[in-house]
Amino acid sequence: MWAIQEDTPHGQLLSYGGKVLVHNSRAELEFLLTGPLRFIPCPRSLSEEDCLELPFHPQYAHHTFPIRREDYR
Repeated sequence: MWAIQEDTPHGQLLSYGGKVLVHNSRAELEFLLTGPLRFIPCPRSLSEEDCLELPFHPQYAHHTFPIRREDYR
């Protein structure tokens, strides 16, 4: 799993509703998200209860996973 981190000196992990946003595909994260971000392996200190997988975030509910790039052209 991959976590999304701000590309700043303190690099906070992005979260929604108190849960860290994660996804199983770095390539899909790079395709969907832009801006000053880094995609890092999930810290081992995070438990499943602390995480929200990107497909369950309300802003990404309309996407079909796995992403098919040809659907976005």
